[in-house]
Amino acid sequence: MTQHRSDVEAADALRKTYEQVSEEIGKVIIGQQEVIKYVLISIFSNGHCLLVGVPGLAKTLLVQTVAQVLDLDFKRIQFTPDLMPSDIIGSEILGEDRNFKFIHGPVFSNIILADEINRTPPKTQAALLEAMQEKAVTAAGITHKLAKPFFVLATQNPIEQEGTYPLPEAQLDRFMFNIALDYPTFKEELQVVKNTTSTAQTAVNKLLNAEQIIYFQQLVRNIPVTDNVLEYAVKLVSKTRPNGEFATPQVKRLLNWGAGPRASQFLILGAKCHAVINGKYSPDIEDVKAVAKPILRHRIVRSYHAEAEGLSTDDIIEQLF
Repeated sequence: MTQHRSDVEAADALRKTYEQVSEEIGKVIIGQQEVIKYVLISIFSNGHCLLVGVPGLAKTLLVQTVAQVLDLDFKRIQFTPDLMPSDIIGSEILGEDRNFKFIHGPVFSNIILADEINRTPPKTQAALLEAMQEKAVTAAGITHKLAKPFFVLATQNPIEQEGTYPLPEAQLDRFMFNIALDYPTFKEELQVVKNTTSTAQTAVNKLLNAEQIIYFQQLVRNIPVTDNVLEYAVKLVSKTRPNGEFATPQVKRLLNWGAGPRASQFLILGAKCHAVINGKYSPDIEDVKAVAKPILRHRIVRSYHAEAEGLSTDDIIEQLF
């Protein structure tokens, strides 16, 4: 990957790479094109993803396939009520030389699948906070840097809430996207059953490596944005705050809490990447709208009125447009 190519050529390279990677993942993951799109946008924007869906929708398989196609080191952590922080970040042990040495936990990888992240207590959930924000972990007073690139792709089951620990707002805010997975269509499910009930194995090709992903992440940051798009994104986030200057009477009635500044940052980064993969060299307002729902849906808190009227967070975000 040459660094001296023009911005236009580099943007075209990212678009072509996105299309190839998306097509390769599609060999294994039937349907779910929008989910794949958001996961790849978050990776190229250097963000984390929360995948919310009922069991059996191939959330784990999707993350494994992404790791294979991107040729990245991958670790899966199954979150359970008895999981300890040291099970994630690692711990110190006394070596044969009578000195303590730090044994790396599974978080020292490129892609972390945090499976059913809401099944473990807050103390263990918090072990991921520093890793997600600082790309480093601290153990026994010593900070250890994580590998680059680093992504946390967490899964959650929206139905079964017994014995779970809802993620605190501070941790939810670390996720760039909250991606909702839906059931496949009849044709898609037919294809899934056909593919998974035979002896045929689908192999995927490795199309990228860590160095190229870091290059594309930097490219996304370098995409220019006009002032009107910046203002639209920041105003959209400001509108979600019931006590904010742009809050409408409807927002004050339907929302108890709004999104913070991190949402504005992610809206712009996501819009930049969305523009490039759609053949544009600078994002417009439509690109901001395209990534707004998965960025805002876990950052706003509905009021009693909204719940009583059966309005979802997506419905309220649609009204903000």
